[in-house]
Amino acid sequence: MSSSREHTPPRSLPELRGHGLRLRPWDPGSRADAEAWLRGLTDPEFQRWNTPIRPVTDLDGARESLRRGAQRDADGTGASFRIADAGSGTVLGHVGLADIHPALRRGTAGYWVLPEARGRGVATRALLLTARWALTGLALHRLELDHAVGHEASCRVAERCGFRHEGTMRGAIFEAGRHDAFRDAHLHARLATDPEPAFPTTGTP
Repeated sequence: MSSSREHTPPRSLPELRGHGLRLRPWDPGSRADAEAWLRGLTDPEFQRWNTPIRPVTDLDGARESLRRGAQRDADGTGASFRIADAGSGTVLGHVGLADIHPALRRGTAGYWVLPEARGRGVATRALLLTARWALTGLALHRLELDHAVGHEASCRVAERCGFRHEGTMRGAIFEAGRHDAFRDAHLHARLATDPEPAFPTTGTP
């Protein structure tokens, strides 16, 4: 069995707990983590709204994708967390930050939830935890979040977590399954000076 010790990043991310969830860094050396990552990125609903620059189609690709994420965690430009149920430990999805800019104190949030975990407020709860940590623990000033126009569930998650809608970015992201065509995206953002959002009830996305 391969060990994750060789993948331990110089900058270790914390474990975040709250709202019935446990967030910890993804482990590129874990087969279970790689399988969950692969399921998430090949889920039809994920692919409907997201088109990664480097598609992940098999377990080896999932491991490589996780290794790249761990490197971003290590160099301070990213923070990638595996979402799990705090009680059972069942993997529920992903939440993280990308494009962290220490000088400007800015980063970009993103998330996805596995099919069987949807409708339980997982994305909302995980984003609340991650945003609080980013704006306090990392001392970031601004967190941005964008999603394809029409992705109403993601829009609701953003708004429940205090990410205000700031406008539409024209042709900002890839069309579903294509790298040669673009679609519009909604931009949301939350500042460290914004009020803390109220914790939502269950049954949200």
